[in-house]
Amino acid sequence: MNEVLSQDEIDQLLTAISSGDIEAEEVSAQTDQRRIKIYDFKRPDKFSKEQIRTVSIMHETFARLTTTALSAQLRSMVHVHVASVDQLTYEEFIRSIPNPTTLGIINMDPLKGSAVLEIDPAITFSIIDRLFGGQGEGTKISRDLSDIEQAVMEGIIVRILGNLREAWSTVIDLRPRLGQIETNPQFAQIVPPTEMVVLVTLETKVGEVEGMMNFCIPYLTIEPIISKLSAQYMYSTVRSGTTTENMNILKDRLSTIGVSVVAEIGSMDLMVRDIMSLRQGDIIRLQNVRTGDPMVLKIENRRKFLCRPGMVGNKVAVQITTRLEDITKEEFEELDVEGEE
Repeated sequence: MNEVLSQDEIDQLLTAISSGDIEAEEVSAQTDQRRIKIYDFKRPDKFSKEQIRTVSIMHETFARLTTTALSAQLRSMVHVHVASVDQLTYEEFIRSIPNPTTLGIINMDPLKGSAVLEIDPAITFSIIDRLFGGQGEGTKISRDLSDIEQAVMEGIIVRILGNLREAWSTVIDLRPRLGQIETNPQFAQIVPPTEMVVLVTLETKVGEVEGMMNFCIPYLTIEPIISKLSAQYMYSTVRSGTTTENMNILKDRLSTIGVSVVAEIGSMDLMVRDIMSLRQGDIIRLQNVRTGDPMVLKIENRRKFLCRPGMVGNKVAVQITTRLEDITKEEFEELDVEGEE
C-alpha cells in the first residue's frame, strides 16, 4: 500500500526544505533511487489512465471558472489550478487531511451517493477574513467554524458547485447540492474506508495565502458514467449529440429576446430646416410610393419581407406576402419599392 503523507508531514517537509535543513536535491535523489511502483493486488486500480486524464481535463475547466468566480466575490487575486488527480482508498484520503478542516458533503444528483469537497483551513479563514472586511491575511488558526463562519462557507461552496456543474456538462447533467458541512474528517464517512476514490487536488491561492482544495469522488458514485470518462466520448459528444442539445438550448434562449419589427410605408428626403419647420397638420408626400404598393417589413433594420397593411379587430396590422430571399433582384426592382436593397 502506498504511504500517504498527512498535511502536517507535508508542511514539515516544506519547512525543512525552505530553512535549508534538507536540500531539494536530496529529496529528488531519494526519489530517483526507487523507481519500483508498489502494486497491491488486493486493491486493484479502478480508474484507467485515460479516465484519470479526462477527470483532470474536466476539473481544469472547473478550476478556471472557480478562479474567476472567487476573484470577483472576494475582490482579490485568486488562482486555482489542478495539481494532481489520484486514486486511493477513502481511508488514505481521510488520513491525509488536517483536523479540523472544512468538509462539504456534496450530493451528486442524479448520481447515487455523495462526494466530499475539502478546503484547507488556511484558505477557509483567508476567505472568511476577506469577506468580513479584512485583508485576507494567512493565519495559523486551528479550530472549528462558528455558526456565522459556517454560513459564510456554505455560500462559498454553493457558488463553487455551480462551476462544478458546468465543468461536468460534457459528461452528465450534474446537479450537485451541498448537504452539510463537517469539520472533523472522522464524521464524514460517506463510504467504507477501503473503498476506492478519485481525488482531485487543487492548488489554491487567495492573495498571498496558499493552500489546497480536495475534491474526493467515490468509485461507487462515479461508476454509472465511468465509460463516458474518455476523450473519445467527450469529443464525439461535442461534435454530434451535445451540439444538437446546445442548439436547442440556444434556440430556447433566443426565443425570449426582443427585436424591433418595422413596417416601412416609404421614405422622403428632407433638409434639416424643413424638418425644424414641421407643424401639426403638415402633409409629407412620400417618394415613388403608390396606392397598392407593398410595404417592406424590416427586422432590426434588415429587409426580410413584403407585406400589406390591414386591421385585426381594432388594431393596425400587416400581412406578410413575400419573403425577400425568395425573389430575385430584378423582381424586387419591378415591385417599385422605395429604399435600399
